[in-house]
Amino acid sequence: MVDRKPISTAPTDGSKITVQWKDSNGVINESIAQYRDAGWWTYIDSDTQKRVEPTSWRPVAEDSDDE
Repeated sequence: MVDRKPISTAPTDGSKITVQWKDSNGVINESIAQYRDAGWWTYIDSDTQKRVEPTSWRPVAEDSDDE
């Protein structure tokens, strides 16, 4: 597994990456996200996108179906 990196080092060119973020209940989530419209966006279900504040990132796994 690839080590996580600080979110400040993540690509902001629209590439999809795996981010770790905390929701309003304090639960830590890991999602595929991309930077656009001055923020990080991820799908929280099959239809809904949410702007999140990730704390770290890593490249998307090569065997991921979300690419």
